[in-house]
Amino acid sequence: MAQLLPTSFVDGERSYDNTDNDAPGTDIGVGVNGGGGGLPSMRTQKPSLFHKIQNHKSILALLISDSKIYAGTQNGDLLVWSLVTFELLFNVHAHRGSVLCLYLSGDGKLLFSSAGDAIVNVWCTSTHSRLYSIYSSYDVGDVFSVVYSSELQTVYLGAQNTSIQWYDLSQKDLRPPPNPTSHPSYRNHRFFDSKGPTGISTPRPPSPSGPCALGGQDLEIDKEHIIQYAHYGYVYCMLLARGLSSGGNDPEILISGGGDGTVKIWPLQTNGDGAIAKPICLERGDESVLSMALDGTVLYCGKSEGEVDVWDLDTRQLIRTVKAYDADVLTLAVGHGFIFSGASNGLAKFFNSRYEIMNRWRAHEHLILASSVTSYHGMDIYVTGGNDGCIAIWDISDSVKHPSKGPIISNEQLILSLEKLVSYRTVSSRPEYAPDCRRGASYLRNLMKNLGAETELFSTEGNRNPIVFARFKAWNKAWNNKCPRGKTVLFYGHYDVIAADDKEQTWNTNPFELHGINGYLYGRGVSDNKGPVLAALYAVADIVAREQLSSDIVFLIEGEEESGSRGFQTAIRKNKHIIGDVDWILLANSYWLNDDIPCLTYGLRGVIRATIEVTSERPDLHSGVDGSQLISEALKDLIALLAALTGSVGEVTVPGFYDNIPPMTKSEHERYQVISETLIRQNPELGDVRALAESFKARWREPSLTIHRVKNSGPPNSSVISRVATADLSIRLVPNQTTMTVQKALQTALAKAFDDLDSANQLTINFDNQAEPWLGDPNNQIFRILEEAIVEVWKLTSDKKRQSVLANKRSAKELRDNTNGLKSPRLSPVTSSTLSKGGAYPSQVTAKTLENRQSSQESISTQKPLYIREGGSIPAIRFLEQEFSAPAAHLPCGQASDSAHLDNERLRLLNLYNSREIFKRVFQELPFR
Repeated sequence: MAQLLPTSFVDGERSYDNTDNDAPGTDIGVGVNGGGGGLPSMRTQKPSLFHKIQNHKSILALLISDSKIYAGTQNGDLLVWSLVTFELLFNVHAHRGSVLCLYLSGDGKLLFSSAGDAIVNVWCTSTHSRLYSIYSSYDVGDVFSVVYSSELQTVYLGAQNTSIQWYDLSQKDLRPPPNPTSHPSYRNHRFFDSKGPTGISTPRPPSPSGPCALGGQDLEIDKEHIIQYAHYGYVYCMLLARGLSSGGNDPEILISGGGDGTVKIWPLQTNGDGAIAKPICLERGDESVLSMALDGTVLYCGKSEGEVDVWDLDTRQLIRTVKAYDADVLTLAVGHGFIFSGASNGLAKFFNSRYEIMNRWRAHEHLILASSVTSYHGMDIYVTGGNDGCIAIWDISDSVKHPSKGPIISNEQLILSLEKLVSYRTVSSRPEYAPDCRRGASYLRNLMKNLGAETELFSTEGNRNPIVFARFKAWNKAWNNKCPRGKTVLFYGHYDVIAADDKEQTWNTNPFELHGINGYLYGRGVSDNKGPVLAALYAVADIVAREQLSSDIVFLIEGEEESGSRGFQTAIRKNKHIIGDVDWILLANSYWLNDDIPCLTYGLRGVIRATIEVTSERPDLHSGVDGSQLISEALKDLIALLAALTGSVGEVTVPGFYDNIPPMTKSEHERYQVISETLIRQNPELGDVRALAESFKARWREPSLTIHRVKNSGPPNSSVISRVATADLSIRLVPNQTTMTVQKALQTALAKAFDDLDSANQLTINFDNQAEPWLGDPNNQIFRILEEAIVEVWKLTSDKKRQSVLANKRSAKELRDNTNGLKSPRLSPVTSSTLSKGGAYPSQVTAKTLENRQSSQESISTQKPLYIREGGSIPAIRFLEQEFSAPAAHLPCGQASDSAHLDNERLRLLNLYNSREIFKRVFQELPFR
């Protein structure tokens, strides 16, 4: 039920009191009577948390540019993230004290940071290098605020010692150089360097790198450029403004707020060195002015004790006081016609232009120390930083109404759809989740319908999960009767996922809730395969919205892929007349080799899953009472059978198993060389090129047999002779091997080995599911278009000459010999976890990590995507190729560290957005190639 908040009035001004007695995490609604003087209307639904960036120290300062988020932390770090993907771009220990304020120049080229070390640093936003270090000749204490006038080229700072000081950067090379020892880093600290009881001080050890370790020019403020006692309290906040002059000119003014409760307006002298003239004072009470925001000529001041003063700077009058909190108002921001505020109790609020509270919610556990509001990619966001080390990005789009900007479908809509789809527990292997699977399928179908597709649900035999079918019909507004329709593209994917019970609480978030953290989206299925499916879907929706779809795009999204695609083939054959002709097949159901280099997959191994069971007619027996060599023990027989399937170095000994495996071609060998050279150049710890290449060949182009588990009957103790022994195994197949041929060979080999045992037991072999191997043509049209799109979107460059230099010049015979698994030496295998850089949630990226990432990006810029094969299997892909007589191609969207099928599965935002763009280009270009 809505709770009414008290209203109060102040002589000469109207005010309302919205105190904060709510419990943490609650959202309070407020009644409204609609007329003048009524209570404000407040939404009960708090803004959705679009993304979260986790840091290990408090966030004291925030700034948002067109493409970046800047933050200053308690331990003196300056951090820079991408506003699009929320990836950490830069991290430097910028100050020896807490970073208290950030300011961006009007042209966006200079970033100013002030801190508790009495220094203002000036940074280049393009290179992130420090240009200048500005400090006072006096001990000013903490520098709480800093602003910069681009017109006057002057930096203004407000300090703890109550002074306002300035430095004219246009004069930096004309002034005498400062005394090196006058830098604050060399001064005694007011507290730590004071004398102790013995009368002797113990100064802090100097930094080994000195104060100039970050580079740049030291600039000392002239003693004449200091106004002592600018306030009778700390100078907490400052702003620059125009538009307050009644004359024809419109000079800049400096506005400062202090611990004395006073706001001061300082005219700036344009004919001098940026000096400030005598101020105009705005006074109301003694509560400190802790934050300020300016909207035209209306100034908002956040104060201690929870009030927000509203000043009309034209008339210099206080027009309203809002009792917003029972806590200090530490941050204010203005945007989209709203006033946003954050307080020391962790609550965020925003007001409309009539100063009515529209919403409030708990944004952080404790203090909200910094905030900013902006728009990006069609979404309106409010960003807050707190002493919990978190930067929270809140979606406020529902509260901000803008005119339609045309048929652009934002990435925000994509994320919201993914959030909803992840919330369905579409676990195909668990019957108890069957209702959720159907709800997930229905949601996906409705989403496709809303985006412009004709849709159906194909039922599957055995009442398995349905297949979602959608057709986006070609329609191009630029067509005339002579324009031909392009070829049809089929996109295949799946909406079912692996179970995520999290009984051991190894997930850091709820597996079935989407969480955006540090540039990644976490949740079961976000990478495998819900995220890539929606990236492809929204890519088509973009084209449809612009009426530029020149060919039919068909989607087949099944719900049984994680359970062997049960019922898929029958359902597709049954509904083939609805699907129609298909010319190209595209899927996105795997990952890169590491976390940096995009890949294209042109081959997958097939699989046969089998269960071998040995059964005795006798019941479970006691080994002490009945055990003897006369007993044919089921578990002994099973172990003997399993031992007969592989040799001493792991080779499969089933007769004829390797007979039809194709030899290595020269072009394929070159691809392995390129992959190995590229990965080792990035990570020398992977070993030598030959060993890495051999490891990939063993995983991708050679068959294998794996025993997964052995089970036996009877109670779990060491003295039982089990009546039944069972083993689960899988065989991975490569091209020229077929599931039917290998099944027959396995049955024959096991039957012969069992006969040789002369056992009284019975042998049963069951084949659970299988998938044929797939090998695409990496030189065909679909791969060429995918490569072009990847190169353009990921900013890669194709360098065929470099590829040829890396090629090995050995003969075809040597290449064939090198692929023979029986003759190759034993090499230490490289696994997917070895290749992945990891990045455990929530990873704190270090400067060294960023250095490695930048190095990786440099290497990426010199190559095209890696053409890879994979050891895993996707049952549907080879079937679809054969059924529709159409070639397939596979675009991996995720990184190696995505943890698909594991705990804390994730997908990088950048990968999701770029995959959408790649699909869009392919869907537009492929049908006419």
